[in-house]
Amino acid sequence: MASTISPTSLSMQIPSKGKTKLSICDSNAFLKGDKKNVHFKLQSFGRVSMVAAVNVSRFEGVSMAPPDPILGVSEAYKADTDEKKLNLGVGAYRTEELSPYVLEVVKKAENLMLERGENKEYLPIEGLAAFNKVTAELLFGAGNPVISEQRVATVQSLSGTGSLRLAAGLIERYFPGAKVLISSPTWGNHKNIFNDARVPWSEYRYYDPKTVGLDFEGMISDIKEAPEGSFILLHGCAHNPTGIDPTPAQWEKIADVIQEKNHVPFFDVAYQGFASGSLDEDASSVRLFAARGMELLVAQSYSKNLGLYAERIGAINVVCSSSDAATRVKSQLKRLARAMYSNPPIHGARIVANVVGDAEMFGEWKEEMEMMAGRIKSVRQKLYDSLVSKDKSGKDWSYILQQIGMFSFTGLNKAQSDNMTDKWHVYMTKDGRISLAGLSSAKCEYLADAIIDSYYNVS
Repeated sequence: MASTISPTSLSMQIPSKGKTKLSICDSNAFLKGDKKNVHFKLQSFGRVSMVAAVNVSRFEGVSMAPPDPILGVSEAYKADTDEKKLNLGVGAYRTEELSPYVLEVVKKAENLMLERGENKEYLPIEGLAAFNKVTAELLFGAGNPVISEQRVATVQSLSGTGSLRLAAGLIERYFPGAKVLISSPTWGNHKNIFNDARVPWSEYRYYDPKTVGLDFEGMISDIKEAPEGSFILLHGCAHNPTGIDPTPAQWEKIADVIQEKNHVPFFDVAYQGFASGSLDEDASSVRLFAARGMELLVAQSYSKNLGLYAERIGAINVVCSSSDAATRVKSQLKRLARAMYSNPPIHGARIVANVVGDAEMFGEWKEEMEMMAGRIKSVRQKLYDSLVSKDKSGKDWSYILQQIGMFSFTGLNKAQSDNMTDKWHVYMTKDGRISLAGLSSAKCEYLADAIIDSYYNVS
C-alpha cells in the first residue's frame, strides 16, 4: 500500500515476530520540500499501526533564543506579587514614588508641535536637519572647530543602539578585519551589536573587583597591545555597568596611548547631562579627543537625559580630518541606514530640536536634568549611609559614592545577586549592577539589608 506522509513523524508498533520493510519512492521530492510527491511503500508481514503527521514546519531547526539579560529582569519583576519588590534592572528614571517620569519640557515641546500642526511626512535618510545641527553642537560645543570647519558627519539614528549599529556597519565595510576593543565589563548589548555586524572584538581590562574601582594600568596596557588602528570603544561618562569613570588626568593618558598607537576612539555617550547634571562636564572626554585633532566616532542617545526611551532618538557622529572626508562618510552612513530602516522617526527629533534649539526651553531642560541627577545622587548617598550604619564589620562602602550616574556596581557575584532576587525580591542584573534611578529614599534601608545579607551570607 502507499501513503503520503511525513517521514519525520512516522511511528510504528511491530509485533516481535512481524517483519516490516520501508522504502522511499521519491526521496528527491522530500528534499525539495514537495510533500505531495513523497510516497512510502510499506510491505508488512504482521500487524502494523502507523501515525502520520503532515505540515512539519520548515523552521523546526530554529532554536529558542535566550532571554535578554536586562529586559528579562523586568518580565520577572512583573510576575512577582510581593509588595516589597524592587526593579533595579533596567536603566530608566523613576520618581521618588517609583513612577515613570515625562519631563515637563518634553510636554511643552510636544504641545508646541501640536499647535504648529506639523505633518508626518518622511524625513530624509540622514534625519531632521535641525536635530542634527543642535545635537552636534550639544556634544562638541557650538563654537568647536570641528563644526565650523564642517568636519563632522552627523546622521540621526535609532537612539544609541541604532547609532552604534550604523557605526559597526561602517567599520565592517571600510575597515575590514579591524578590531573593536570594548571594556570588561560593558553594556550587555555592545557585544550583540558587533557580532551582528560581523565586526571582531576583544576586551580591555576596566573593572578591578579587588578595589571595586578602575583597573587603569590594565586598561592602558591592553590598549597599547591592541593591533594598530583598532577602534577603542569608550563610555563618554557614567560607565555602564560600573559607574566608574576615569579622572581628567587619566583621560589625558588614555588619549595619549590611543594617539601613539594610531587607534580610533569610538565613544558611546548615553548620559550627557544626566550623569553630573552638567552637559559640558559630561561631554568633556569627547571634547578632549576632538581638541587633539583626532578622528573619532561618537554615538549619542536622548533616552536618559530627555526621558525619550520609546522615541528611539539618537545620532552617530564621525569627526573627520577634512570636510570632504566628512561628506563622503555621511554618504555611506546614509547608504547603510537606507538598507536598515530607510529613514528615522520624526517625533523624537522634533522634541530634541525644539528643546535644545530654544533658549528658554533649553534652560528648563537643564533644570530638570539637574533635578533628576540630584535625586539619583541623593539616593546614592542614602544607600551608602544605610550600609555604613547597618554593617558593623568596618567594610569600606565608599565606592558607592565614588561611582557616578544611574548605576552602581555593588560588587556582588551571581550567587549573591540571585539571593537578592530570590529572598529579597530585588531584581537586578546578575553581574551585580543596580539602577539607582529605580530606587527611592524610602527603600534605601531595605536595599541595604538585602545587600548586607547577600554579601555576608552567600558565598
